[in-house]
Amino acid sequence: MGRIRVLSDNVANKIAAGEVVERPASVVKELLENSIDAGATEIRVEIENAGRRLIRIADNGCGMLRDDALLAFERHATSKLSDVKDLLSIATLGFRGEALPSIASVSRLVLETRAEEEQTGTRVEIAGGKMLNVEEIGQSRGTTITVRDLFFNVPARKKFLRSEQTELAHVASLVTHYSLAHPDKAFDLRDGARELLSVEPVADLRDRVFQVFGSGILEDLIRLEPTQRLFEVDPDEPAMPFALHGFVSRPQVQKNNRNSIYFFVNGRLIRDKLLLHALSAAYYNLMPGQSFPFALLFLDCDPQAVDVNVHPSKTEVRFRQQSFVHDFVRDAVREQLMESRPAPSFRASPVAQPAAQLPYSEFSQAMENVPVSAIEQAPPTIARAPVFTLQPQPGPAPHLDFYDASAAAPAQEPTGTLRLRVPDTHGSFPAGALSEGPSSLAGLGDLRPLGQLHESFILAAGRSGLWIIDQHVAHERILFEKVLVARSAGRVEVQQLLMPLILQLSPSQQIEYARIADELAANGFETEPFGNRTIAIKAAPAAIGPAELERVIYEILEIAEVEARRVSLDDLRRAIAASIACRAAIKINTHLDQSKMEYLLRELSKCEFPMACPHGRPVALEYSMKEILKAFHRI
Repeated sequence: MGRIRVLSDNVANKIAAGEVVERPASVVKELLENSIDAGATEIRVEIENAGRRLIRIADNGCGMLRDDALLAFERHATSKLSDVKDLLSIATLGFRGEALPSIASVSRLVLETRAEEEQTGTRVEIAGGKMLNVEEIGQSRGTTITVRDLFFNVPARKKFLRSEQTELAHVASLVTHYSLAHPDKAFDLRDGARELLSVEPVADLRDRVFQVFGSGILEDLIRLEPTQRLFEVDPDEPAMPFALHGFVSRPQVQKNNRNSIYFFVNGRLIRDKLLLHALSAAYYNLMPGQSFPFALLFLDCDPQAVDVNVHPSKTEVRFRQQSFVHDFVRDAVREQLMESRPAPSFRASPVAQPAAQLPYSEFSQAMENVPVSAIEQAPPTIARAPVFTLQPQPGPAPHLDFYDASAAAPAQEPTGTLRLRVPDTHGSFPAGALSEGPSSLAGLGDLRPLGQLHESFILAAGRSGLWIIDQHVAHERILFEKVLVARSAGRVEVQQLLMPLILQLSPSQQIEYARIADELAANGFETEPFGNRTIAIKAAPAAIGPAELERVIYEILEIAEVEARRVSLDDLRRAIAASIACRAAIKINTHLDQSKMEYLLRELSKCEFPMACPHGRPVALEYSMKEILKAFHRI
């Protein structure tokens, strides 16, 4: 007797179920997608015992004819494909024809459905893949599928399920995601008698975000306006359009994992490494490397441009123009961040990033040896600047790295007073007198410096409120962008050393040095090998002092060793520029006069991304007038 045999339908269905039905949330996903494909505008999901005991999904979609209801439980039976060419342009969420038979093979399932064309509905009852009963019923248009006792006939699969709370969280997360993707539909999710989600149809995605997350998260989000780009496959063929819209968070919102990143491609919820990398690249140098933003992004494209048939559960896709899609998403998000320039506020972020995970920090390093009691008890020392406008003094401009004397010209209007007047309302404030929405850093150049806090933070006043600017990271951001511009233009200012600096390298550092020697030269470092595992530095960027030069070189070699193999050349250049800027920037505990503080604010306002230093720390924090008035009970 031969060793090869054809598996029975029962075994084949259970194998397919193992691919499609991983947990209760997998069942909800497949049935939910069918309801959406059926054109439903109202979808109700009921579960018990986190879906182990009961999953019921009812919709008001197109429903099924009696014959279709019976045929739907055959393997690979689907209404969404008819030809192999259809696989190249799939426009529906479901299409494989495996979901219903796979679910029915590992549960007790009841299907109740009626199409518009028929007067009565159809009820089909199946247990463990065996059809038990078929009958006519009274039914409104739509479909209701009830799944009981999931994995009752495959007890080994039950052992792999997690706790009830974990499985419930997966179901709730899935329904929430699809409610965000379809704001024009009503979703209702209940766990027994408890309501977990109930949202009515809305016209705008912002309203659906408010329904699901509340107003708190909206204040931290930036709307990504619809952005479109064309990809030309062939000059003789029409270009393929790609469109992106949604919401992304301000850089101050720093999550510890990717669970708050939602990607939809043509309405399909996916987890795609390419898109995750593109989003991370958009926030590069704007938040710490181990932090992640909140993002709700919708990418729409021609179905022929994406292959959704690469995973049994359809949670992964493959783009036919991967590099184009990556760059499109990265550039669209980064350009929106650059345009909005969102300002961090004193309101705590949803998830704070531990300081220990951040790179080198002048302030944190200096504060390491200061006793906690000294910080708590010592009164703050504020170097107060005059309230009147300073007149420029004769002589050379004050020294400051990359300081531009022409940029320090006095403003046309005196800066001694602010234009905003706060009426003495004694407990009330006129409605509409305060701007709503997240503040922007676009007006940094208009701030009036008041002085320094501990000679480390600049206090400034503006129309929107009180600002605190970290002078070190502010100057670091300014220098970082100047270094990149100079590097790109080939105009790096270099200083020759009186005596070459000789550095000893480890074997791994020697390898990295040989690989990035050209990039070091492009950034103003004149180096050459000087014996075995030794290099001589003859010149360096003008902004770096001799005391910092050795530390900068070792830091760059460490960056090259740790990051260069997993980041692009452009990212490596940014990392080198960040290291140069950090070492050249004004340090904490440094007194700044009025003109230097004004210069810093003015130059910071010219930066493309003034929100954060190259390592992701916030540059400025705002205590808005609205919060100040609330604190004094005036609104």
